[in-house]
Amino acid sequence: MSTAPPQPSTQPHDVEYAETPSEVYLYSHSSFFYWWPVWFVGYIMAALTYFNGTAIAIPPGGQEYLFHSSKNLGVVYTFVFFLVILMTNISLRGLTSAIAILSALLIALALAYFGLWEPVLNLLGSLNIYMNMGFYVFFSTLIFLVWFTSVFIYDRMSYWRVRPGQIMHETVFGGGEKSYDTRGMTLEKLRQDLFRHWILGLGSGDIHMTTTGATREEIYVPNVLFVDSKVARIQRLISMKPEEIVQTGH
Repeated sequence: MSTAPPQPSTQPHDVEYAETPSEVYLYSHSSFFYWWPVWFVGYIMAALTYFNGTAIAIPPGGQEYLFHSSKNLGVVYTFVFFLVILMTNISLRGLTSAIAILSALLIALALAYFGLWEPVLNLLGSLNIYMNMGFYVFFSTLIFLVWFTSVFIYDRMSYWRVRPGQIMHETVFGGGEKSYDTRGMTLEKLRQDLFRHWILGLGSGDIHMTTTGATREEIYVPNVLFVDSKVARIQRLISMKPEEIVQTGH
């Protein structure tokens, strides 16, 4: 009676290695990456002005410019611009971020308790800010061009490449490269800024790595997109040896 040869069992670590990429790229973005709401909201305001605007001659009898009849567009855009400047220059991490949110809620409740919301809203109601469609288009396009160049060109001139047992810092121009051994390396995702990383960065974050040995160095990579998935993949890579990837067919 013939018996079928035993099938090789699939070990858990083999499955893990098979799902692990051979390398991961890290791009550190500048804080200008978080400025996308400025050009995004600006184009929305331009579209609203184009479809619902009113042509006004400035000066009377002169050239006509397209304005939206509502004063809210200019007020909203000004507040968006202000909040982006504030959030990209003030970092609120962890407990500080929670305190800021609780403080904002406390102020809102205090205004409601003392009946001060009506005077505040009346004050805002008398605030008139009008911007024509040309301003929205011109200013938003300038911000978009700088944002696009920064995110997709300038920030990619220098990057980190993580392989099993090795991390390399490479630059496009000049061919510079510096490598680090990952044995004993510690990897940390810094406590995130709720406003910057989640509201503006859509899940970005900062990564801090520390090497071991005689020349102990600290590596700081700020503003990495999709940081949670990147950290999980890097942790698997730095715990592996190069020969382990070769053995599993990568």
